[in-house]
Amino acid sequence: MEKIKNIPTKIYISEEELPKKWYNLRADMKEKHDPFLNPETLEEVTKEDLTKVFCEELIEQELNQTDPYIDIPQGILDFYKMYRPSPLVRAYYLERYLDTPAEIYYKFEGNNTSGSHKLNSAVAQAYYAKKQGLTHLTTETGAGQWGTALAMACAFFGLDLDVFMVKVSSEQKPFRKELMRTYGARVTPSPSNKTNAGRAILKANPGTGGSLGCAISEAIEVATHNKNSRYVLGSVLDYVALHQSVIGIETQIALDKYGITPDIIIGCAGGGSNLSGLIAPFMGDKIKGKNDIRFIAVEPKSCPSLTRGKYAYDFGDAGKTTPLMRMYTLGCGFMPAPNHAGGLRYHGMSPLISKLYHDGYMEAIAVSQNEVFDYAVKFARTEGILPAPESAHAIYAAVQEALKCKEKKEKKVIVLGLTGTGYFDMTAYKQFNDKKLVNYDPIDEDLEKGFATIPDIPQNR
Repeated sequence: MEKIKNIPTKIYISEEELPKKWYNLRADMKEKHDPFLNPETLEEVTKEDLTKVFCEELIEQELNQTDPYIDIPQGILDFYKMYRPSPLVRAYYLERYLDTPAEIYYKFEGNNTSGSHKLNSAVAQAYYAKKQGLTHLTTETGAGQWGTALAMACAFFGLDLDVFMVKVSSEQKPFRKELMRTYGARVTPSPSNKTNAGRAILKANPGTGGSLGCAISEAIEVATHNKNSRYVLGSVLDYVALHQSVIGIETQIALDKYGITPDIIIGCAGGGSNLSGLIAPFMGDKIKGKNDIRFIAVEPKSCPSLTRGKYAYDFGDAGKTTPLMRMYTLGCGFMPAPNHAGGLRYHGMSPLISKLYHDGYMEAIAVSQNEVFDYAVKFARTEGILPAPESAHAIYAAVQEALKCKEKKEKKVIVLGLTGTGYFDMTAYKQFNDKKLVNYDPIDEDLEKGFATIPDIPQNR
């Protein structure tokens, strides 16, 4: 396959072109997602309901559904300039390997020490916490990318940090834990005996490997019981999607430089932060009738919230302490299989992504982890980057679309989000290389156990 000479392998935008505003996709949605509800009153949550848990500026952003653009403060822009803009890469060697007429591009977010896109929101959240005068933050983390990013941001702004890491992930990724500790964070495998929520979960599920829902409960409990502390999180909420929109804005600028119009945009889907960030400006244009791009969310079969979940009001955590959110969910009590090594472990999906999916603006597929790692290895061997297992879900789907182009002899432009690198995921890669990585697709009875934990409240509000 001949290389197209006028499109470079890496498309960079200049520092001057770095986005100065975040894009608030929610403002341009024809129908907003349903509001968060106070679980005690079932009334819409207010700013006052959220102030004990979240930073003030982040609450303002979360509740803002009218302003399409929000200024990025200079202090955050200065930090972004240390690793942004990130490159948009033409996957010429992967295309050649597949012998496809499709053009494949990936937006690479792994060019920072945290190894992922998570730093885009971590620095913003730490900045606003510092501005508010807070001294301590708490959070949860699954694979550890978010915990690492927040540890980096807290170290930069001089904030104390407690991270509750999903227990099975802390066992599979011990060096990610050490990286967080290197940046000054205290890391606790979750569920733990440090909190009432953790003890209750351990009592109900002895020997559990944990879940993000468990870790969220513990992190919120610690934040609300400590003076001058707040809880922050790396996905799901609208303000996180807002911060991550820098990914999509940069991608759009880079494509426009060469007159490239994407036909398909693909992202992995766990809580929804990277996916919402990547698609944001393109989805905004689709809603306005300016394009007809296919958007594909790719999730693991072992935690299939979009493809097998219920669209319902549910808690965001296993301890049932968060506001109720209407989203695609497997139930706040759902526990992913302990042999699930591919990341994306959250029981629910961002209300923003859930609403877009529910209204037919995007598609979703679920993939088994051996298929994911198979194409992660092929990508590493062709493109020279070892992808995070989460990112490899998007790679798998992009390859399938490219092979369809080969079969039909048609050219399409495919853009995927390469959310980060997999160098701290070598235990999972070792399991795959040793042929010991086991697929786990929950049967209906497994899912029913999770669905039974969804609150019994009117869902057609």
